[in-house]
Amino acid sequence: MYVLIGGAGMLGLGIAQQLLKLGHTVAIIDLDPLACRFAREKIGVMAFEGSAVSTTVLLEAGIKQANAVVAALRDDALNLALVTLSRSYGISHVVVRMRDREFLEAYRLAAASHIISTIDLAVATMSNAIEYPEVESMMHFEQGRVEVLKLPVPSDCYVAGRTVAQIAQDPRFPTGSLIIGYQCHSCASLEIPNGNTVLEAGSTILVVTRLELVHPMIDYLGIHASHRPTIEVSHPNL
Repeated sequence: MYVLIGGAGMLGLGIAQQLLKLGHTVAIIDLDPLACRFAREKIGVMAFEGSAVSTTVLLEAGIKQANAVVAALRDDALNLALVTLSRSYGISHVVVRMRDREFLEAYRLAAASHIISTIDLAVATMSNAIEYPEVESMMHFEQGRVEVLKLPVPSDCYVAGRTVAQIAQDPRFPTGSLIIGYQCHSCASLEIPNGNTVLEAGSTILVVTRLELVHPMIDYLGIHASHRPTIEVSHPNL
């Protein structure tokens, strides 16, 4: 897949690096020649110096051949222009970083396929870290009604040494919840568990549950905040 990224800030460069690792062909557009040089020499992607909302620069960067465009510029108005131009060139997959929620409807009208609010992500992440310190990470679905939790299984955790079937059959296990992922240690691949999978101490599990059952799930598992490793999540210059 050929992905064109507007903006060589920390976010744009981070996305480029990740996409490159995943095997995609990536190009970045930015006005800053030093940022473009860094993208070429340190990350190894193509970089075009100029405005990401210039049709001349976009054509030079091969927007007509792009499979997806990422609008990661520092200004919402510029991102909106890039979304609009990308759609005019027939790009159906356009991901945009939103700073100001006042632009939400404009991005929707411009037909951005994914609108990512960095402020909302930071607020949600920090709020979850305070409200649910036992949870390593948490993802929201269906407007927050469904949660996917990443949880540790320490040695003194209630479920350590039990099978998924034993846990599911326990009447105290929150109804409607499901263990959907299992990682025996941090370097292992994530597996889809079956009923015979034993949750070993030191492993990690993914659990789907409803928002109102997050605390009951944590209480059932017997996981405490002191079990969690220190996790650093930084988003510089987003």
